[in-house]
Amino acid sequence: MSVNQNAYDESQIQVLEGLEAVRKRPGMYIGSTSARGLHHLVWEVVDNSIDEALAGYCTTIQVSVHKDNSITVIDNGRGIPVGEHAKMKRSTLEVVLTVLHAGGKFGGEDSGYKVSGGLHGVGISVVNALSKKLLVRVKRDGKIHEQEYHRGTPQYDLRVIGETNETGTEITFWPDEEIFTETTEYDYDTLQSRIRELAFLNKGIEISLTDERTDVSNTFKYEGGIVSFVEYLSRNREPVHQPIYTEGAKDNIQVEIAIQYNDGYSESIFSFANNIHTHEGGTHESGFKSALTRIMNDYARKHNALKDNDSNLSGDDVREGLIAIISVKIPEPQFEGQTKTKLGNSEVRGIVESLFSEKLMEFLDENPAIAKKIVEKGVQAARAREAARKARELTRRKSALEVSALPGKLADCSSKDAAISEVYIVEGDSAGGSAKQGRDRHFQAILPIRGKILNVEKARLDKILSSTEIRAIITALGTGIGDDFDIEKARYHKVIIMTDADVDGAHIRTLLLTFFYRYMRKLVDAGYIYIAQPPLYKLERNKTVRYAYNEKQREVIMQEFGEGAKVNVQRYKGLGEMNPAQLWETTMDPESRTLLQVSIQDAIDADTIFDTLMGENVEPRRDFIQQHAKFVKNLDI
Repeated sequence: MSVNQNAYDESQIQVLEGLEAVRKRPGMYIGSTSARGLHHLVWEVVDNSIDEALAGYCTTIQVSVHKDNSITVIDNGRGIPVGEHAKMKRSTLEVVLTVLHAGGKFGGEDSGYKVSGGLHGVGISVVNALSKKLLVRVKRDGKIHEQEYHRGTPQYDLRVIGETNETGTEITFWPDEEIFTETTEYDYDTLQSRIRELAFLNKGIEISLTDERTDVSNTFKYEGGIVSFVEYLSRNREPVHQPIYTEGAKDNIQVEIAIQYNDGYSESIFSFANNIHTHEGGTHESGFKSALTRIMNDYARKHNALKDNDSNLSGDDVREGLIAIISVKIPEPQFEGQTKTKLGNSEVRGIVESLFSEKLMEFLDENPAIAKKIVEKGVQAARAREAARKARELTRRKSALEVSALPGKLADCSSKDAAISEVYIVEGDSAGGSAKQGRDRHFQAILPIRGKILNVEKARLDKILSSTEIRAIITALGTGIGDDFDIEKARYHKVIIMTDADVDGAHIRTLLLTFFYRYMRKLVDAGYIYIAQPPLYKLERNKTVRYAYNEKQREVIMQEFGEGAKVNVQRYKGLGEMNPAQLWETTMDPESRTLLQVSIQDAIDADTIFDTLMGENVEPRRDFIQQHAKFVKNLDI
């Protein structure tokens, strides 16, 4: 990985296009101007430091959030080149900060970097363009150089402010409120989870995060790299063996894989290319999966776990209870897919497949007791899959028009246009009754469910499909489940979970969300899953009726009614206490209701939370509840 120190100099910086467009269309460059885009600015700067680390020149990166929500990133890399740029006739640092796509990552074999995660991004110039102020200091060639920018414009020429025998880059930036109108406030948990992830993916690099707003500080450094990552993800489960790790390189493509089986039923595979989480998978992930399936079947046949007339284990069978991290580093990654998070390099598949096959075969041969456990788990999963297939036949609807196949208790809507149709999954018959009477029959369907559905985190698909309530949900939605799942067949584009605002209601909501996350994840990703927000209070004075959805609103309304006013306050214990008109007005009328759309920004965190809340281990669940209890707004026991 080493690169000649002199190979990263002024001549490496190529110029591709100018900055003006960035402020006009920021979303094109950072995805959005919401909180997500705001945090993207940090990743652009940190990626530069990580690239220096990958090139072998940086060992520590410090990220600080200041009280005014500005950010400083300091690394001990070589420092951005400061000499005059031959083509632009100004300092190379200024070119890097003011010209879009100017950087040392576009020159192929001769560039300053062999591998770069920053390439996926758009460079530090975009951060500069979207910051009301940016201050850069570079330690290089024995001197400390400094320059300040306002909204991308340099305030003075690069100047020397001191001497040093160190090297590195320090960047402080203040996000521009004119661009980030929604928020300029950084979220510590979001920063922490990505920084932890980067430390796992780049073993030995020390990354610290300090929040001066709350005096919280954490340092992440993992000599175990992705093996530590897998152990971290397995911490709430019962592992079957120590992690299996493989690494290798071919044609300048580096591959690292770590896997570990546990006694659970869900699979968690996270793949990365140049440190970028490839949510949509790609060639590295498909190479890994085909190797795993092939080797497991070969081993099972060789050791008679599968008889001659048994069919092969499927990919889902062999991945049951698996946690895997696949990380590849590629000189020129090709990203595709809707969100540019799918790896497209075709050569990667074969390299991953051959490297991993060899390692896995070796592991299974050397550890027969563990191999037997893993293969047996796969064989049981196959039997359960066959049982599930039979159960699934019962839930499959022959056509969207054949109403007889729909669950009896579903009150369907008259519209057949899925784009405008919505279904409320309502807890309890009385609330279901109110909802059926209060709804707009044209586009709103109601599916009442009774009590708590099965906890899918602790069961296989065959058991799940024997649950009447879950079968009703699958049938009503029309998408099928498992191998048959097809989002195009969704009968509603809004699936709204409506439960009481008490502990039982919260539990039912979590059980439903766990089911959708584990078995109908594409509905969540497509933004089809919502949570209804029924009011907690009805406040009535004379004939004026107002609803409050939380304590704060209740206080505000009480103040608006005036001191000493006689107000009749009703606390709703459950949805069933509202008459149909009230339920429509507060919770179901698109003009006045509030819906929370369920999105999973970070699949890794979501995975861990569902594990913690719904898994077998009691300890982590208790810790989680104790840690987050202070955030509970409405606890009704």
